[in-house]
Amino acid sequence: MAAISCSASDLQPLLGAAANATAAAQYICGRFDAVSNKFVDTAYAVDNTYLLFSAYLVFAMQLGFAMLCAGSVRAKNTMNIMLTNVLDAATGGLFYYLFGFALAFGTPSNGFIGQHFFGLNKFPSQSFDYGYFIYQWAFAIAAAGITSGSIAERTQFVAYLIYSSFLTGFVYPIVSHWFWSADGWASPARADNLLFGSGVIDFAGSGVVHLVGGIAGLWGALIEGPRIGRFDHEGRSVSLRGHSGTLVVLGTFLLWFGWYGFNAGSFLNILKAYGESGSYYGQWSAIGRTAVTTTMAGCSAALTTLFGKRLLSGHWNLTDVCNGLLGGFAAITSGCSVVDPWAAIICGFVAAWVLMGCNKLAEKLKYDDPLEAAQLHGGCGSWGIIFTALFAKKAYVDEVYSRQPNRPYGLLMGGGAKLLAAHLVQIVVIVGFVSLTMGTLFFLLHKLKLLRISSEEEMAGMDVTSHGGLAYVYNEECNDPAMLKPGFVVSRTAPPSSAV
Repeated sequence: MAAISCSASDLQPLLGAAANATAAAQYICGRFDAVSNKFVDTAYAVDNTYLLFSAYLVFAMQLGFAMLCAGSVRAKNTMNIMLTNVLDAATGGLFYYLFGFALAFGTPSNGFIGQHFFGLNKFPSQSFDYGYFIYQWAFAIAAAGITSGSIAERTQFVAYLIYSSFLTGFVYPIVSHWFWSADGWASPARADNLLFGSGVIDFAGSGVVHLVGGIAGLWGALIEGPRIGRFDHEGRSVSLRGHSGTLVVLGTFLLWFGWYGFNAGSFLNILKAYGESGSYYGQWSAIGRTAVTTTMAGCSAALTTLFGKRLLSGHWNLTDVCNGLLGGFAAITSGCSVVDPWAAIICGFVAAWVLMGCNKLAEKLKYDDPLEAAQLHGGCGSWGIIFTALFAKKAYVDEVYSRQPNRPYGLLMGGGAKLLAAHLVQIVVIVGFVSLTMGTLFFLLHKLKLLRISSEEEMAGMDVTSHGGLAYVYNEECNDPAMLKPGFVVSRTAPPSSAV
């Protein structure tokens, strides 16, 4: 927000020919400038407070991921999966500080990779303040959290540390640079040479966050193979249900809460008028609309999953409904700011069927993902990218991306196919780049025998083998690492295998 200036030389003639006219003009302008600067300071404070609050909401999603993951795995691996979520945040914070933010937003740069602000050097600047770093870090660790769910219950702990550092410090930042940095080759914020005249409208990251995390998890789970017992000797699917529906619901609601910071917070500022100042309608209205579209997509997906699973399996399934809800959120994340609420309902409806279809395909291919993360974030994220290219509304696109109005918008809204072409390119390049980088990393970890735990450890559970004891103490024997010694026999008082 630029300050409004006052010129004493312009004001002096209006004060007449009095002897003190010059001094009066200078005094008035001095007071006016002071008040104007206060308004500028207030605008910065309001916008940065809004951004920081949004960052805190997004960070709260880590607790949601932790609870969702904990409830979705068996009790014997609870501490392991929760610790990985803690370390996603911790290692992600360090590596995003050292490298990630610079590779993503280190402007000026080329279209492929950032070049400045390593270790937040020369920070803050005219372009970025510390609040922006915290917000973007929260997004980076969300991508790592998605991947950790795909490889849960059979991955060596050191592998988590390696992949999380690589993903948050290198892979995710480069992808976010392409689509979110003002210099990125496919960014809608470029001053010129926009991809297909529009750039990619991935407002809050159906592709940048969800597809990246989903594809990374896909390769990890594929290379590791399914958990022991997930498929029987004849290849039939065997359900290895998570141990706590309560934690699943708690995690789901925490993620729902945080998603308002994820989507609505991606405006980055709130104090911006659309058109003439003094109107009730401005960026604050677009932020409210984004919260509504986010809500509608999740609700639509949850209800569609509820009745869809009832028709397919005959059950009202809690976990499936929670995953369906999150699939709707992952899908609407791309277009949340540029579509109407009615379109968001369509987005959620289709996202639910995409998730159910991906899960059926995963079973046929004997692919095992305890959190359905690749199906949910990868499948529904891809649908969300396409959905935006179909339903983006011209008026909203011009408002949100006002630097270049009259750009292409949704195909079904009369905007032509250019935006769809750009979004198909986005899907292809993300899948290709993440497959090349993360797929190679997981393959190397596998060859170095650093990826999967032994079958003995997997059967006993990683809480005991790697973390010193079970999360839930049934009796002293169950929490004793000595139970892993050769010849140990589980007491009859120990919990049945289905409980752990």
